Order: sequence, then structure tokens, then C-alpha cells
Amino acid sequence: MGFLDNSGDIILDAVLTDTGRMRLAQGDGTFKIAKFALGDDEINYSLYNSAHASGSAYYDLSIMQTPVLEAFTNNASSLKSKLITITKTSHEYLPVLKLNELDNDTRQHSIGAFLVAVDQDTELDLAVTNSAGLDGLIFGENTGKGNHFRVDQGIDNTVFSFKKTLKSQAPDLYESAYIIEMDNRLCTLANTAGASWTPNFIDDDNIASYYVKEGTAFVNENNNTNNDQTEVIAGARGSTLRFKLVSSLNLNNDTYYFDLLGSAIQFSTLNGASTATGKHIDTTVRVTGFNTGYSIDIPVRFVKKD
Repeated sequence: MGFLDNSGDIILDAVLTDTGRMRLAQGDGTFKIAKFALGDDEINYSLYNSAHASGSAYYDLSIMQTPVLEAFTNNASSLKSKLITITKTSHEYLPVLKLNELDNDTRQHSIGAFLVAVDQDTELDLAVTNSAGLDGLIFGENTGKGNHFRVDQGIDNTVFSFKKTLKSQAPDLYESAYIIEMDNRLCTLANTAGASWTPNFIDDDNIASYYVKEGTAFVNENNNTNNDQTEVIAGARGSTLRFKLVSSLNLNNDTYYFDLLGSAIQFSTLNGASTATGKHIDTTVRVTGFNTGYSIDIPVRFVKKD
């Protein structure tokens, strides 16, 4: 992978994804490009200089000449910031997604990640109680108990007052559905009651994609119009996504992936009362708004007691 010089002529560099190449290789004449995505991951818009001494023609020159990444086929690491089209031109602000650590749970800030205990022995060793546990502790086996992830959507400034919901003020910006992506070797998705969900798609890199929408146990409108201490969106609130992770049988039953991908860990660094040792694997779970394309990555650490 490298950068393409963007200081002269405009360069178009396009490739098929791994899935596209696989379908083309079938050679049965059914392959057709039906959709594509554009992104601006490389661009730093703060380089726009409205005070440039040479005039307005140079305000965006640094942005226009930013080197761009060569196209690459791995969908798991490309196009994190997809471009979108919004037909309404009067919007002054766009909504964001924020991880809410005030209402339900907070990550383990000493390691900067949420913990998923992959089996019951690990859950019991790390948990302070059998209903909650340490900060950031998700029960990966007994998913009916313990904490969950919460992601909030909305306009994160007070120009759009929290006294009105985003769905009522700007319904075209409201997220009624989300895509949740995770490593299928390590975990699967569950709702807050602990019920497992089936992925909509698993790609060639073992990344599972789940499509969840409003009306399910995952997504609800956040119609809280109070300025209380459980909210992380400063202005108009949109929807709220809640979910859990179920540790895979691979992690629950043996240490193969921990030996292959992980590292040793002293549990005393997580729970000062524990004397256990074990292994951990660090990964991320990506949440993307289906309407706006805004995404966040949630850091997750799977842990297993020896």
C-alpha cells in the first residue's frame, strides 16, 4: 500500500474488493458492478485556510493536493469515512455517534477497552457481583447478565436543543438502523437480554456484518428531553443502540486463537483482588449508521482465565 501524488493531474485508482474479484472469477457472465463507495479518509479539512495571503483560489489548495491512498481490496481496512449525499441543503450540522459510558457501563480506562470474559470461570473471577461486575466487563457466556454497549446518535451541540428530538427536527438525519461489524472467529452479536443474532453477511476476512433496525431489541428512539447525567449528546438526540457480545465457541472452549492472536495477562491488572493469570485478544467492533454512514470503533479485549 502507498500514496498517490495528487499535486498534478487528478488520478482515478479503482479496484474490485475481494468479494468482487471472487464473483468475477466465477466466469459465468453474471458479474455486474451494481454499487460502489467513495471516501475521504486521507483528507484533513482543517487545512482549509480562508486567510491565505494569495486569495480565495488558494484557500483549499492544501486539501486538493493531499496525497491519496492507493486503492486496496481489503474492505475491513478501507473506506472508514464514506461520502454520503444529503439532498436537503439547509443543514448546518450533521449528527454523530458517541459511545455512552454514563448510563450503563464504562470501559476499563487502564487498558482503554471493554472486557469480554469468554467463559464462566473468567466471569466469576473478574466479576465483583454476578449481576454487574467490573467497569467494562461484558459476560461473554452468561449473556443474560452483566453490562452491555450503548451508542447514542444525535447533534452534539446546543444549537439543536435537547428539548426536541432529532427525529422531529431533522428526520432525514435520524438513524433508524445500524450495521455492526465484528470478527466472527471471536464473537457474535446478542441483544441486551442475551439472545443471539444471526449475521447478515460474513466476508472473506471473517468479518461478520449485522443489520439491526428500530423496532428490534437493539434500536430505539432516544426521546429523553431532559439534561440529565446519563446523556452524552449535547443537543437533539436521535436513536440509541444497545447490544452485547457472545464469545465464540473457539474462545470459550480452547485457547487456539488466544495462542495465535493474543498475549498473556495478569488478572490483577484488571481486578486487584484476583491472583489468576490468563490470555487476552484485542480487537474492535465497528458501528456504522445506515443512513448517514457515520461510524465509530469500539475497543474490545477478550480475556480467558488459565
